[in-house]
Amino acid sequence: MDRVLSVAIVLTLTASVWILLRYGRVRCKGEMPTSLFTFIAILFTSGLDVGLVMFPLTEFPVYASEAEYGFASPLAIEFGFWGFLVWGFYFFTTFYFVLIEPRVRLFELPLVKLINNLVIIGTCAFTGYLFLSYLPGYIEGIPPAMVYGLVALVVLAAVWSSSDVRYVKLLSVASTWLFIALILAMWLNTGAGVQGLGSTVATIGEYFTHIHRFVTPITDYHAFYLFWWFSWSIMIGQFVARFAGGLPAWQLCIAMLVVPSIPIAIWFSVLYLHFEQSLAIGGLLNLSMVVVGVIFVINSLDSLIRLYTTNLGIEAEKLGQVRYVALNWTLMFGLVLLFQFTPLKIEWVGLVVIGLYALIAVLLWQRRAQCRVSAAPARCETRS
Repeated sequence: MDRVLSVAIVLTLTASVWILLRYGRVRCKGEMPTSLFTFIAILFTSGLDVGLVMFPLTEFPVYASEAEYGFASPLAIEFGFWGFLVWGFYFFTTFYFVLIEPRVRLFELPLVKLINNLVIIGTCAFTGYLFLSYLPGYIEGIPPAMVYGLVALVVLAAVWSSSDVRYVKLLSVASTWLFIALILAMWLNTGAGVQGLGSTVATIGEYFTHIHRFVTPITDYHAFYLFWWFSWSIMIGQFVARFAGGLPAWQLCIAMLVVPSIPIAIWFSVLYLHFEQSLAIGGLLNLSMVVVGVIFVINSLDSLIRLYTTNLGIEAEKLGQVRYVALNWTLMFGLVLLFQFTPLKIEWVGLVVIGLYALIAVLLWQRRAQCRVSAAPARCETRS
């Protein structure tokens, strides 16, 4: 599987470079263009989940102790798993759904549409299942009944939020500001000051020194992350493309790689200070991390639910709010519970998505005359 993954990553990144060289000046404007801040907020909160908030403190000790990661600091390794280069997958698919898909309509073909929506629904449920699995570790001593109850409420909130794109935007922007506030609170807890934080952030430079090592899997755990990014790539690009505000492709690429990476770098640095100083995180700070993590889960789920309901024509506008919420909550929460009894792994979903990439590539080659995009900025915007 790792060889398939490595080839897929190299081809995807190579295609992204070609896009920038050939169509870098092409403006990318979606159906519902928003400001850059709103676009990045939607991208950031839809493309990440509670793992961003909770995983680093458990992973730093692993990266510090295992020889495979010895070429860089644990902070640089953590950033490499979450930041910069991997966001290139989202740029690649966003470009496709803004400028290519409207010309070829490949995702309306029955087979492609079926695979795409099964992946979206399955990944959405799998995300909820992971939250269910890890929740007892986030809230120590929580009774099992409360775990299931909280997950049910999270799914309900996500379904309700997905019923109107205005709710998705509002929640994305609000949770972005909450995350920034959490970063500030955790930074103050370290007592490190600007200089201390700055010197810690600077160690992330080791990632860029060894960036070539992160293109292919370093370990099986890194492969797990890369498959996870791949499994989300088509869905997130498909969702956020509609909000692209008209930046040239090269600027959009920089924005999508750099802007989300900045808060990730600062957040991981703040957590790394806690790890280095063995600072306990309890009380209000721990509760704040849980709350922000829960909201990130809602953000991830609502964007995916919005996507598959739009693709299948079962939006709230057609079904009515009550039927829409009842149908999708039952489907999602039922699948979350079902996942406890299945051996499904995110790596398998990633392989299906890689297969979908290959299928789309073949179909695009057959329809290459339809795929031509003018390099002139004035003639490349797409509108609904």
